[in-house]
Amino acid sequence: MSLILETRDLAKTYGQFQAVKGMSLQVEQGAIYGFVGPNGAGKTTTMRIITTLLEPTSGEAYVGGHSVRSAPDDVRRLIGYMPDFFGVYDDMTVWEYLDFFAACYKVPDVQRRRLIDDLLELVDLGHKRDVQVDTLSRGMKQRLCLARTLAHDPQVLILDEPASGLDPRARVEIRELLVELSRMGKTVFFSTHILADVAEICTHIGIVEGGRLVAQGSMTDMQRQLRPHRTLRVQFLALQDVLTRAQSVVFGREGVLAVRPIDDDEGPPTLEVDFGGDAAGVSSLLSLLVAQKLPVLHFSETRQELEDVFMQITNGARTS
Repeated sequence: MSLILETRDLAKTYGQFQAVKGMSLQVEQGAIYGFVGPNGAGKTTTMRIITTLLEPTSGEAYVGGHSVRSAPDDVRRLIGYMPDFFGVYDDMTVWEYLDFFAACYKVPDVQRRRLIDDLLELVDLGHKRDVQVDTLSRGMKQRLCLARTLAHDPQVLILDEPASGLDPRARVEIRELLVELSRMGKTVFFSTHILADVAEICTHIGIVEGGRLVAQGSMTDMQRQLRPHRTLRVQFLALQDVLTRAQSVVFGREGVLAVRPIDDDEGPPTLEVDFGGDAAGVSSLLSLLVAQKLPVLHFSETRQELEDVFMQITNGARTS
């Protein structure tokens, strides 16, 4: 797939403080890219440079092949930006708010009414069209702000902490909306320090710490790089010597790197196996256990969570 967003050795300095240090990231067209890092890692500064709101000290950023430095107007036509705060519009209804921004984007009058109705339906705010903006809940305001970024039909959505401060239900609604926008062909680039949001919906992630991009790629690729083997868990019926027998069957087989028996009073006898083979090898291992008439109760591969990946890649910065 082609790149839609790219930065090359991007840097931003404020006096003696370097907020962004040689940031080079790539976002493929159609991706949902989670820009992950603790507060103060340089996420917002990077996004403000990409959206042409801030001049970089050095380096470059491109959106759709257009430079943020030499062609900012072209960049702005391609992006929809949602900052991490919502402006105050006390005297506007929801419909008037969207109409105002659509007019700012020079959407013709004859198109605006249908456009606004479609946007309100997309973000599930049609029933609030005549309500004052300042009476909306925070979650509704976030959805309205997202609708605003779509008024000129941008190719790339750049969203700064879109789920920050929301209750669990509102966070789920925002995640579902981002997935729907991706299905519509939009590229979604959003920053967050909430790892669960990234794990649920992202196709790609970039992890940033101290102003530097320390890793990027698909979640699957990064898991594979950090943990080149699988960890299998096999649970058995509680029969005499079952773990000893199972360990003797598994130990020394091709691909088996380590075997750890777990026998306690709170669960069934369990064998953990570090396995360096492929999926076919996993299937063969299970078939072998069954052929030896071992009473397999449950067989699974443990999954490395995004929190584990984050803590391995970074120096241990917390995401709270």
